Amino acid sequence: MHNSKKRKTNHEQHSESNGSIEVNTSKPTAIFTPRGGRSQTLSIALPGSIIANAQSHDQKSFLAGSIARALAVFCVDEVVIFDDDARHIHLNGNHNINEDEYTAYSDPSHFLAHVLSYLETPPYLRKYLFPMHKNLRTAGTLPSLDMPHHIRANEWCEYREGVTLSAAEEQGEVGMVGEHDNGRHGKKKGKRNKDNMGKDSPTSYTLVNTGLPEKVRVPYIPTPENTRVTVKFGSSIDPSDGAEVVSPFAPREETGYYWGYSVRRCASLSAVFTECPFDGGYDLSFGTSERGCPLSEAIAGEVLKFEHLIVVFGGVAGLEAAVTADKNLRDKGLGASDAERVFDYWVNVLPGQGSRTIRTEEAVWLGLMGLRGVVEDNGC
Repeated sequence: MHNSKKRKTNHEQHSESNGSIEVNTSKPTAIFTPRGGRSQTLSIALPGSIIANAQSHDQKSFLAGSIARALAVFCVDEVVIFDDDARHIHLNGNHNINEDEYTAYSDPSHFLAHVLSYLETPPYLRKYLFPMHKNLRTAGTLPSLDMPHHIRANEWCEYREGVTLSAAEEQGEVGMVGEHDNGRHGKKKGKRNKDNMGKDSPTSYTLVNTGLPEKVRVPYIPTPENTRVTVKFGSSIDPSDGAEVVSPFAPREETGYYWGYSVRRCASLSAVFTECPFDGGYDLSFGTSERGCPLSEAIAGEVLKFEHLIVVFGGVAGLEAAVTADKNLRDKGLGASDAERVFDYWVNVLPGQGSRTIRTEEAVWLGLMGLRGVVEDNGC
């Protein structure tokens, strides 16, 4: 006979016994906690041609935003954007692209790099580093990355990203001119006036906006205005006391903070490796393809150690097309059927897929998730 009496389940009992404990789910609680300095880096590379495959401006922007979210979520340190089409040869001085104009059609790689750089930059610095541009007209509607270096004014961290200012700005005059490549290079030379009372000479300090209520003074550095810098603080009471400009890698190498990603552009697939900014280059590489070995099988039982790992994704035609379009690789006798020889591992990030195709932005999420264990085992 069916017992109509409602049975009290374990979770109901637990809820009753802990009725005074309430969980607030209105705000995120997943705060990044550094685990000690690390030298290891995680990079990805993908072709800018994926932007050309999106039809409207909104679709192009959303695609870039989806990739930026993956970079942030998986703590990617570097993203490399390369050309995989022989008809689009960039960065060689032979093209006449006006980068001050809308570039989503004329130079998709520039558009992708521009939007990714904008999203990586802390919001309080964007007005200094990114002039009004058609590429960015809807970037403000994209999901926030909310990375550890996107610090709010009322939050404390021993590091902050900042932008160098002129001495005039200490008097309240604000200038907002900058670049759109993560703000690493400014346009105008800063000028600092000498204090007749001798308190501060023109070369004794540089004024930096770090997003705090008050501008911060650091020991003088000969750099133009509107240059992005990383500042390390010596005191939480007086931020200017002991503050200094450090390497942008310092938060990662000294403490273990994930401190955003750098954006690099390359004219070809081979240049991704030959122009690597890290000493010794990438010592572990994965190329992704639906014709590769299942990722889970490729890394099963393997102890993969690395200093600099890179995961390379193809465009609509795959990495095989990038190999075919690369003159340096062709000169070495490599063609589409030899694409796997470019990488240490040639993997399929999702065997048995239900859809006929996996889009590049989807493959980025799948690949980084599949390699999460390898990355964590190496301290990233």
